[in-house]
Amino acid sequence: MKRILCLFMLSLLVIRVACGQERTVENRPYTDLRKFHFGILVGTHLQDLEFNNVGPQLITNADGTQQQYVITCDQDRWDDGFNVGVLGELRLNRTFQFRIAPAMYFGTRHISFHNMDTSAPDSMLARNQTLKTAYFSCALDLIAASARFNNHRPYVMVGLNPVINLSGSNDDYLKLKRYDLFLEAGIGCDFYLPFFKVRPELKFMYGLTNSLDTDHASQIRDRSMLPYAMSVNKARSKMIALTFYFE
Repeated sequence: MKRILCLFMLSLLVIRVACGQERTVENRPYTDLRKFHFGILVGTHLQDLEFNNVGPQLITNADGTQQQYVITCDQDRWDDGFNVGVLGELRLNRTFQFRIAPAMYFGTRHISFHNMDTSAPDSMLARNQTLKTAYFSCALDLIAASARFNNHRPYVMVGLNPVINLSGSNDDYLKLKRYDLFLEAGIGCDFYLPFFKVRPELKFMYGLTNSLDTDHASQIRDRSMLPYAMSVNKARSKMIALTFYFE
């Protein structure tokens, strides 16, 4: 989190310095007049899962007896990852642009489970899962930009980002659904260089659906994993992404 915020604060500092300059010669003065153009993107992101714990639960053992468990589940930190992709941008008018940006998001989430029954065996008190994620996304964003001044142009954006989850294992405690949908909003700034335009952007992404595969527990063969697999019934994905677009 600190690393991403520091990088973006540095970008804002550059913008502030640029705003205080006098009028200068503009690089690539006609680049924004193109009706449609392409580019590439690279970036880093932080991801988190917001769980809804079910509380006390009754688990039926293999011998038919029932046992109560109280297990909490949490991703106890923001885990980082990276993203790469391409973009196509349509100019609507002097202020608004529509952007489509297919991309891949790679990362790993660290999930912790804690058994609240202190009398349970040590092997049952705490367990962990490394949940690897590989998302194919296709962001659909509306950009509202200010008037260009010299060689920079700040903007705000909002959009929807449907994703396909390409990872997951039936042997894990938790598994995410194949599809999810993010609402995203952010700010950025275009910098016009002599040979290309670079755009740093900070955006916040929030999952609109329950991303937890609630049918996964029925596919687990090791019954000792059931109390942990059934400890939550909802999960919302969240991301903070710092992306650099090159056009």
